[in-house]
Amino acid sequence: MSEPLDSAARRRDVPTGTYRLQVTAEFTLDDAAALAGYLADLGVSHAYASPLLRSASGSTHGYDTVDHAHIDESRGGQAGFDRLVAALHEQGLGLVLDLVPNHMGVADPAEAPWWWDVLQHGRESAHAAAFDIDWDFGGGRVRIPVLGSADDVEKLEVVETPDGPELHYYDNRFPVAPGTGRGTPQEVHDRQHYELVDWRRADRDLNYRRFFAINTLAGLRAEDPEVFRATHDLVLRLVEAGAVDGLRIDHPDGLADPKGYLDRLAEATGGRWTVVEKILEPGEDLPESWRTAGTTGYDALAEVDDVLVDPAGATVLSALDTELVGAPVDYAELVHDCKREVTDGILGSEVARLVRVIGELPGIPRVQQTEALAELLASFPVYRTYLPDGREHLDATVAAVRERRPDLAAAVDALHPVLSQAGSEAATRFEQTSGPVMAKGVEDSAYYRWARFVVLNEVGGDPARFGSTVQEFHEAQQRRAERKPQSMTTLSTHDTKRSEDTRARLAVLAELGAEWADLVRGLLTRHPLPDRPLAHLVWQNLVGAWPLSRERAHGYAEKAAREAGTSTTWTDVDEEFETALHEMVDAAYDDERTHAEIERFAARLAPFGRSNSLAQKLLQLTMPGVPDVYQGTELWDLSLVDPDNRRPVDYEQRRRLLAQLDAGEVPPVDETGAAKLLVVSRVLRARREHPEWFAGYEPVAATGVAADHLVAFDRGGVVPVATRLPVGLSIVGWGDTALQLPTGAWRDLLTGGRFVSDAEGLPVAGLLERLPVALLVRD
Repeated sequence: MSEPLDSAARRRDVPTGTYRLQVTAEFTLDDAAALAGYLADLGVSHAYASPLLRSASGSTHGYDTVDHAHIDESRGGQAGFDRLVAALHEQGLGLVLDLVPNHMGVADPAEAPWWWDVLQHGRESAHAAAFDIDWDFGGGRVRIPVLGSADDVEKLEVVETPDGPELHYYDNRFPVAPGTGRGTPQEVHDRQHYELVDWRRADRDLNYRRFFAINTLAGLRAEDPEVFRATHDLVLRLVEAGAVDGLRIDHPDGLADPKGYLDRLAEATGGRWTVVEKILEPGEDLPESWRTAGTTGYDALAEVDDVLVDPAGATVLSALDTELVGAPVDYAELVHDCKREVTDGILGSEVARLVRVIGELPGIPRVQQTEALAELLASFPVYRTYLPDGREHLDATVAAVRERRPDLAAAVDALHPVLSQAGSEAATRFEQTSGPVMAKGVEDSAYYRWARFVVLNEVGGDPARFGSTVQEFHEAQQRRAERKPQSMTTLSTHDTKRSEDTRARLAVLAELGAEWADLVRGLLTRHPLPDRPLAHLVWQNLVGAWPLSRERAHGYAEKAAREAGTSTTWTDVDEEFETALHEMVDAAYDDERTHAEIERFAARLAPFGRSNSLAQKLLQLTMPGVPDVYQGTELWDLSLVDPDNRRPVDYEQRRRLLAQLDAGEVPPVDETGAAKLLVVSRVLRARREHPEWFAGYEPVAATGVAADHLVAFDRGGVVPVATRLPVGLSIVGWGDTALQLPTGAWRDLLTGGRFVSDAEGLPVAGLLERLPVALLVRD
């Protein structure tokens, strides 16, 4: 049966709202298809799926593609995909697909046909050009860091299979080049186009580009037109067939030429709506030449979070942090030091390859060249440049390193022109390296070491910036509306450090800093941990996600400690410290006084946190851009970093609550989360049914005693109104506060209430009597 033309046309346009689904072997394409009716009722225009191409066995995320020619069978395969698309189309919905062009999963070579062929045939492989391998380093052999120690080469076995001999190391299988299968396993190994090495050598001796420091994700050369064609063929056919309507591009910073990639993609897709997972530092913009609608929304997340944080809270929380650390934290210095640990540690192989590419610099010893490169990478203020775009960042970094390290001035001056040559291999590899150094040094290290106020320690955020003003929020949105009005906005993703509702609750600490400091001092006195900043970080997250199971709490604390790397690490576990850490976590459940204090403080935060949650959701859904709702977050979701944020979602509960809302119920702001579902569904439906209401942006002023507790703006047809700083509001009350709206009647799409604005404005006390947010239209 053919579908209505209007629904087909709608899917070709820019989405009005998306809903992110993590499709896995446990939540399959058929499970996603069963949600089509619910998603339509919720109000989105498009489902937004995690990567669906064939990935490594047991993958829970899909970012480890092993074969670009097939939809992953464990998720439902091509037939399951077709059923999902049919179900979405039946509801008039489209599909946005997550695409991974930068790397391929190689954990099990037998699962990755291209990688297997490269290992078997070396440079002569038909797929050798697909991978970013430095064949000249390592004697023409790909170094694979899989052995437990160098001596483990004695544990290799040659195993005969129906397809010929293979080299096995425990459960790891590797191919054998034709005609090289005779002799001892060690002799066979020595004849291969790969070398199995001690896993510890990954930090310094690898000769293939990885995704960050993950040895089992090998970098692809998407800049090669043939590689692009082969890795995108299936997806482009799905786009051409109308099955895929938009794309999300994973990690464009890993690509050699992001602009060229996006140009080629736009040409191949006919300019379909495409967003990139690009993390912008505060004040940074996407290159104007990129053919993309914008980012996946971490920049929007930071703007929303910041306006709901009380800047006045910095004083008390900074003092507490100084007390726990023993000295004031210089965040810029902390970031630099964390990034140097990365350049000198887990990404040492990438830095060494960059040194090899640059080659000898006249008069500059190799050791000094390496040190200068490491300093430049550690001092870079953004993830990367895209020369000639962003040249000012490179120039500023060179100047900063010259001032910081006069001893490296000659080396830096020699490197500057080399790294400035747009399109050269040296400049490109520097760009491809600075991003991973930033990500690992900041997101996965500094964010876990500085515990002053963890709300700000979020991807795309700036922990040194403590909140923002309403005026700054308006300025950011006006800029967004002018520059990237079709960019995605988000509050939670599969990669956020905390879910939106956890951050919303913890934002209250900025208003209750003194109470929090007293609680923390007591907890640390009764349950001392040698690493006091880490203890503070753990206590914040436990309170933010409370109540959570003991298992979830232990899992988070262990991950946080190892990511911080100050008292224990993933590769060098300090058993004594981790025992003390787990005992501290257990105290939250087993120590009667501690448990009561945590319960009491979480209850104190909860109502204010819910107010913040509704405010941030309304702002995100109505600000310029295409709003995304991460799976399950249409209700309260108090999650921590992955894998905690990838737990199963109860969709029957959500369907039931949505039906109750559609029957006319206006829910209280209680533990059910129905109030959040009301906000999400009403805004998404308004965006889908009346996109013309969301075409502009003008701040709406407030007057009166609590004017600073409001954020309101006119999108051209609707006026979102959100409460901020709810603790302070509970003290002063709304009083004479009024919104300066045009005179006449207004209706709240959330509650159905009708209100009148006169010469004095629209009184807020009555407007926000039932909910801390409103969505006004002319009545």
